[in-house]
Amino acid sequence: MIFNPDAECMEGAARKGLQLARLKNLVETLYAKVPFYREKMDALGVRPADIHRLADITRLPFTTKDDLRQNYPHGLLACPKDRIVEVHMSSGTTGKPVVDEYTQNDINIWREAMARTLAGGGCTRDDIVQNCYGYGLFTGGPGAHYGAMTIGAEVLPMSSGNTDRQLMVMQDFGSTMLTCTPSYALYMAEEAAAAGIDLKKLPIGKGCFGAEPWSENMRKEIETRYGMKAYDIYGLTEIIGPGVSFECEAQNGLHINEDLFYPEIIDPATGETLPVGERGELVFTTLTKEGTPLLRYRTRDITYLIAEPCSCGRTTARMHRLFGRTDDMLIIRGVNVFPSQIEHALFEIEGTEPQYVIVVDRGAARLDEVELQVEVKEKFFSDETKNLEILRARIEGVMKSKLQIGVKVKLVEPKTIERSIGKAKRVIDKRQI
Repeated sequence: MIFNPDAECMEGAARKGLQLARLKNLVETLYAKVPFYREKMDALGVRPADIHRLADITRLPFTTKDDLRQNYPHGLLACPKDRIVEVHMSSGTTGKPVVDEYTQNDINIWREAMARTLAGGGCTRDDIVQNCYGYGLFTGGPGAHYGAMTIGAEVLPMSSGNTDRQLMVMQDFGSTMLTCTPSYALYMAEEAAAAGIDLKKLPIGKGCFGAEPWSENMRKEIETRYGMKAYDIYGLTEIIGPGVSFECEAQNGLHINEDLFYPEIIDPATGETLPVGERGELVFTTLTKEGTPLLRYRTRDITYLIAEPCSCGRTTARMHRLFGRTDDMLIIRGVNVFPSQIEHALFEIEGTEPQYVIVVDRGAARLDEVELQVEVKEKFFSDETKNLEILRARIEGVMKSKLQIGVKVKLVEPKTIERSIGKAKRVIDKRQI
């Protein structure tokens, strides 16, 4: 389903013209109203009048998460404070939280972006959406809620946690669509199996999952356990929340709402813009934001852009699903490793559960050592010790082949790795402790 064909199927030249007009307006606003950006542009010797074409965006300054923290709480506000109707922010687990302030028009645009997102996953006004993203200052719950309401679907605002109740409501209210983190979707499936609930017999036939990187094999695991179609969605608090990009029925890259958010891919080391199809760091400029608009925000997410036409009919550029984040990437003895690489390889090995933790530490020789703790299915764990050893050796061999580094594997009993109702914590890096 395409929610807004005029925007999502716009002819390429018309979209570029719209993006340029909005970019010019944005730069003028930021230069006039936000001292932080005026100082940044002055330092680079660029003025609003210097922006003549989309390629001129590379003359403008980047924005980083540290910039947002240093300007907490209202330093990046680009409109009068009395126009702000809603505020969201990151969890703030390290330093000051990241704040996003919304005017009523920003909320309306967010509703539109999320309606497109859920529609990409097949949501219609006939659906019952069980929304298990967290509410409050986190953007996940409110964003999915706004989008479902805009479509006209019925929303169950469950938030995260209380899994027994989640499963009861899923059965009693006949939920047809699930929205949450992929790791929580798997945890719910695990608890459903333990309670004797066959999810495949329920109406829940589709889900939109995001807020953390997840592999193609994790998608297959979710789809198998629920008997559903699982769609990847993407967003971040700094830009607007969820609704920046989304998968359609083709499940071949995430369509970017390009009329609202201008994407770039840069070399994370040099900041140089990379061509379409080359992997690098994702950068977004908010083209319509009024409250706290951002220029060239460095997301730290690693992906690449896809320009080829999509079978769904949308003409927007797509981004490949995330490979990981620059700040999540582990450098082990000079080799770059993303947790998603480990997850993808692990899910192909029979006998393991989709639950794991990566522990990185310094060994006796001050060399990096990696321990991969993996849950084993009940029938395997209760099997003979020699079979467990065969499984452990197989996992180590697969990891050596895929990652080009040695990984020590520790097999643990089912349900011994801590579950998360939000974003899963997959890495414990003791080198920095």
